[in-house]
Amino acid sequence: MDFLLRLLLLSWLFRPGHCNDQPGWFQNITTNLFSSSGNILLGGLFPINDLTANWSQNLGPNSIRCDSINPNGLGLALVMKYTVDEINATPHLLPNVTLGFEIFDTCRQSFIIVKPTMFFLTNGLSENVSVLCNYTDYNARAMAIIGPQTSEMVTIIGKLLGFFMMPQVSYGATSDTFSDKVQYPSFLRTVPSDQWQAAAIVDLLKKFSWNWVAVVGSEDEYGKQGQAEVSSLAADNSICVAYEGLIPVYSDPMPVVLDILDGIYNAKVGVVVVFALPNPSQIFFSQVIQRNMTGVWVASSAWALSDLVISLPNIASIGTVLGFTDNTQKLSLLTSYVTVLFTRMKEEREKGLLWKEDYFPMANPCPSCSNLSPNNISLITQPVLQRTAFNVYRAVYSVAYALHQLLDCNAASCQKGPSTIYPWQLLEVLRNVSFVIKGKRFQFDSDGNPNVGYDVLTWNWKNGTFNFTDIGQFYKTLKINQSLINWYTNSSEVPMSTCSADCESGQVRRVKGFQSCCFDCIDCKEGTFQNRTEDIQCTLCPQGQWSTVRSTNCTLPTFTFLSWSSYEALGLTVVAVTLIVCQGAVGLLFLHHRGTPLVCAAGGTLSILTLLGIIGGCASVFLFLGKPANVMCHLQQPLSAMFATVTLSTILGISLQIVCVMEFPEKTPTHLEMVRGPGSWLVVLACCGVQASLCGWFVQQGVSLSVYLSTLKINFVRKFLRCPVDPMVGLGLMLGYNCLLALLSFMCTFMAKKPSRQYNLARDVTFSTLFYCVVWVVFIPIYTGLDEKNKSVAQMVAILFSNTGLVAAYFLPKCYLLLRNPDLNTTEYFRIYLEATPPASEKDQDQ
Repeated sequence: MDFLLRLLLLSWLFRPGHCNDQPGWFQNITTNLFSSSGNILLGGLFPINDLTANWSQNLGPNSIRCDSINPNGLGLALVMKYTVDEINATPHLLPNVTLGFEIFDTCRQSFIIVKPTMFFLTNGLSENVSVLCNYTDYNARAMAIIGPQTSEMVTIIGKLLGFFMMPQVSYGATSDTFSDKVQYPSFLRTVPSDQWQAAAIVDLLKKFSWNWVAVVGSEDEYGKQGQAEVSSLAADNSICVAYEGLIPVYSDPMPVVLDILDGIYNAKVGVVVVFALPNPSQIFFSQVIQRNMTGVWVASSAWALSDLVISLPNIASIGTVLGFTDNTQKLSLLTSYVTVLFTRMKEEREKGLLWKEDYFPMANPCPSCSNLSPNNISLITQPVLQRTAFNVYRAVYSVAYALHQLLDCNAASCQKGPSTIYPWQLLEVLRNVSFVIKGKRFQFDSDGNPNVGYDVLTWNWKNGTFNFTDIGQFYKTLKINQSLINWYTNSSEVPMSTCSADCESGQVRRVKGFQSCCFDCIDCKEGTFQNRTEDIQCTLCPQGQWSTVRSTNCTLPTFTFLSWSSYEALGLTVVAVTLIVCQGAVGLLFLHHRGTPLVCAAGGTLSILTLLGIIGGCASVFLFLGKPANVMCHLQQPLSAMFATVTLSTILGISLQIVCVMEFPEKTPTHLEMVRGPGSWLVVLACCGVQASLCGWFVQQGVSLSVYLSTLKINFVRKFLRCPVDPMVGLGLMLGYNCLLALLSFMCTFMAKKPSRQYNLARDVTFSTLFYCVVWVVFIPIYTGLDEKNKSVAQMVAILFSNTGLVAAYFLPKCYLLLRNPDLNTTEYFRIYLEATPPASEKDQDQ
């Protein structure tokens, strides 16, 4: 049965179609996995095995047992062999020069890696390391070293290799410490630095607005450095690290892991960054599963693809995993190569060919590897190795292209011989090497870091099947396709991880406690604004600008006014025009009946002046409408007051006539013409002169509109603009003076005797002036309690209302007589006012 299976496998491998897909150099594959001779020797350091002995019980510097195969480390070692074989089969790269290699096991232990490193530094083919004053012409056994994988291993040998200036190209050490060329002058790598990875992780946190996170690392060079980088960058980007913890690597990690999980739970974070090696990550997540904790776990490149974590039972219950892996490509021929290699090894084993121990100058790095067969092809097909193999491939090729330049090679030959070059010379060329590999240009920067970014992936479980899904990339900037992520939340929405909800527009943060991400949201008051979203206090508006509550900017003030199209203006205009028309009609009626006893008794020409004053007062309300201007503002209050003075002064003149007639009937007749003529006009002129003086003083003391606006304190966004009333006492004096005139007229006529069977002119004066006084007395307290707009409206209403009262009380009764009772428009009916003749008593009239 076994024979038939082998026959079927060989038939599949060497079927016509399959053989045509394989390059010809596959026929020259040797079965020496870890050693191959050549003109130039490369050293390889890979974690082929895991430690099986208890190092704490070791009493001397003897060999330590590491004989438990690490599938990933062994697979990477095979990638180096594959790459060297491919380079040797490429004639134009290193023509007539053969690369050889020696691969040794690091066992992931610092005390084991020193021995193979020292071996690579031995002089020539001897096993001695010479102590010299000058190593310029020192001919070391290896020309360059590929590896090791972890940062912990590099800290052990990096400075030693730097002393010899031997090129060291790591395919997995990511700690940013090694970018320091003073301490590690010969170190280069084909994977990005953890500083880049930390930047990528922080960009991911920012992408999803996570600012309340925990950062957990492994207690080794990789984890401690990575955790410190993430925490530092997070703080610089306003992301709060609510909890930090380190998983022990060299002691019992379980008590610390439990404390870390307690800290994460108490901090109430929804996102945890785990920057750790695979083994500590496995222990950590085993406890996460036991505690039934769910959340978003951000995986560093060390464990994002680790089968140790993925294979944990119920790992799918932890929530959503977002990970970073090095940006690589798939080696399409690697699986076929290893299949042919393992098949050839099996054939040689079946033919009785023994594993040749003399291939290894030191201990065999993998004694049990002699039993490898095509059944072990999973070493190469694992997703972890498929995504990391290219890093080893790039490392070996970078050395090969550097040798191509150093040996001055062309497609046919190399001008220099391998024996004429030294590792330090190779290092100088290697730092500046630039070549195209698999369609992409590759090179190192001045710190030995590659121009390589990250792939961003997520773990997916679908119908019990696990797979990695690429969701984006990072190279200087992060690009994510969010639609490819299956969030653990029921709503499939992005989970939140914030200490406090984001403030709304126009609010600033008031920090609570010591974490900048925990805050209360405070509204920005008037005159302040939210300048930036991260502000902790509102910014004062610049001079000349203002803002409303919860503003994000300040604006120049906007002024409104009583436009002609506003409802108030339209209503007041209609009323004013109606009154003016009515007053004009009264004026025409009086003109038509000029010279009649009624018109003469009502004041004659003075009554026409009274009407003109009333019409002018009503028309003055138009000065309150429209956009204010300097000239209009200078005229607004003085004109409205002056027109009222004209009206009231004429009424006062008539009132004085009534006083003279009623109170001094014996003396008045001889002076009647004087009282009714020049006397009344003199009263009018005197009253108007006083008011004119008050108006002139008001205009002189007041400020113009332009000056008022230039000195106005801006503490508003929108304000009604009315003409400045300054000084206020000026307005009070002008209005008060008019009220005084009305009050004098009222007092002159209030106690006057009622003439029997004649027109009672005193009544008209009394009611009209009383109405005027009441209107303006009521106006004062109302005016003081109104806003700017309503003050203008109230003054316009008071002007129209008081003028309406004057017309209605003084002129309408006379109009009624003229129109309805013209027979009363006789000298007898108005004799007392026309001739100053006292009315006859009722007794005389009866006789």
